[in-house]
Amino acid sequence: MTSTPVIQFHDRWVSTPSGRLFTRTWEPHRLHSDVPIVLFHDSLGCVDLWRGFPEALCAATQQRVIAYDRLGFGRSDACSIPLPRSFIDDEARGSFAVICNALQITRFIALGHSVGGCMAVHCAGHYPEQCLGLITIAAQAFNEHRTRQGIEEAEAAFQAPEQFAKLAKYHGDRARWVLNAWVDNWLSPEFAEWSLIPALEQVQCPTLVLHGEKDEYGSHRQPERIVRYTHGPAHCEMLPGIGHIPHREAEAIVVAFVRTFIARLVD
Repeated sequence: MTSTPVIQFHDRWVSTPSGRLFTRTWEPHRLHSDVPIVLFHDSLGCVDLWRGFPEALCAATQQRVIAYDRLGFGRSDACSIPLPRSFIDDEARGSFAVICNALQITRFIALGHSVGGCMAVHCAGHYPEQCLGLITIAAQAFNEHRTRQGIEEAEAAFQAPEQFAKLAKYHGDRARWVLNAWVDNWLSPEFAEWSLIPALEQVQCPTLVLHGEKDEYGSHRQPERIVRYTHGPAHCEMLPGIGHIPHREAEAIVVAFVRTFIARLVD
């Protein structure tokens, strides 16, 4: 009988000029390589909302997994200003750079969900020598009608107190700021022409693109564009019957794809 690998985790707060960032690191019992997988959460996400995925990923790959809450989200300090329209582009030179310095990350594999996938693309392109691989899950490459419609429907749903309470469970008194940061940016006229293509064209490393067939916020054109415009080898997997959160809806399937992809990078 095979025993389940023991996974340990530890938390740390990292100081930035704007406030402290919460980080969590999962460590396998026996480390396969010293290249961590860094997770970038979605627009309403945080470390805790990854649920069991980081531990499952750590166990399957035997790699260190690091996740952090962006400023204003989860357990990180509050953000006193609205998110700028450049918030996706800014992450590589902002919080991510501070995290890398504090945690002594010199090489990494970037994995992001939804807008976190967009940020992972920027980080991969901005640090081409340090980034060994890129994984996007339900990421957007442009702001299409389905994206805006999905956000409008979600905004309406969060008007119900019981739905908003679910957001407040993870973000506390910052929940309204978190929701507004998502809605106000993506639905603004200035953001209508936003495109990830310039960042995708900077990516040189291998890329795995995972996308749910029934994603509420992005059609098949999103992953197709990611694969088309990266300059390294890229592979897309469309997941049948899956929506916007593949790593929760089909965790074992996502972990298996990621494990196989990462094995080619670090073996």
